[in-house]
Amino acid sequence: MLVSLAVHPIGPSHAIWRGLAFVATVCTLALASCRGEPAGVLTELAEARRLSADLRVQFSKSSDASNRAVMADTDEASLAFAHEAEESKQVVQTDVAKLASHLRSLGYADETRFLEEFIKRFADYLSLDRTVLDLAVENTNLKAQRLSFGPAQQAADGFRDALEGLASLASPKDHCRIESVVAKAILAVRDIQVLQAPHIAEADDAAMSRMEAEMGRLQAIAADALNELARLVETKATLAASASLDRFKDLSRQIVALSRRNSNVRSLALSLRDKPPLTAACEDSLRALDEALAKEGFPATR
Repeated sequence: MLVSLAVHPIGPSHAIWRGLAFVATVCTLALASCRGEPAGVLTELAEARRLSADLRVQFSKSSDASNRAVMADTDEASLAFAHEAEESKQVVQTDVAKLASHLRSLGYADETRFLEEFIKRFADYLSLDRTVLDLAVENTNLKAQRLSFGPAQQAADGFRDALEGLASLASPKDHCRIESVVAKAILAVRDIQVLQAPHIAEADDAAMSRMEAEMGRLQAIAADALNELARLVETKATLAASASLDRFKDLSRQIVALSRRNSNVRSLALSLRDKPPLTAACEDSLRALDEALAKEGFPATR
């Protein structure tokens, strides 16, 4: 099951915001020059505001790229988005270090407190997002799905094709019996295929265990049917069917193992359940930092 993630695109609103911030900075510089405030302080304040604005942009870009890595439907796309998320997080950390230096130089206690608050919240975000991205790029559920719809489907079809001609090799008295056993074997394999899709999408271990038990029962039915057919017709006529069934059983084991890892299901659950509160907390700290910096340079608001 695919679920759309709500993301916050970097778009015109950010451009407008940064434009307004630039205008405010120019006004501050002009007013300060009239009051005779040191040009170095004003330059440092302007740089602090720029870094704060870039922090918000880069954090948003990182969060969005991480969400896209979770939702990507190929290994290549997942890796590309994960790399994009990591690059933006590196810029965030670089901006934080530079901004902290400017705030210390300016002696801004409130802004320093907001930045330190963000650093703590961002550390929690980084820890969770690392887990999310590690799981997302594994793509075990997608790989299981591809095996189920590709090679496993081909092996099941090969099993069916090999069995459907056996009735013509039997004596008249065994003809109906062989048709019945063939139908039983083919149905058992098809029922296993039906169970693979919900197993791949399932997040609950107990539910997966129940489906695996049913798959095992159906595999035994198919194997028993094949053994009975070998007694009713020439053994060499069942060799192709036996090879196809062995191939199908091996692929089914691989599908279950990948599905059990559940990397896509788990990364999506973390992104939907655990990540939003951490993202919102980081954004709150950055917003408070921006607002505090916007008030600096005007004595009436100090």
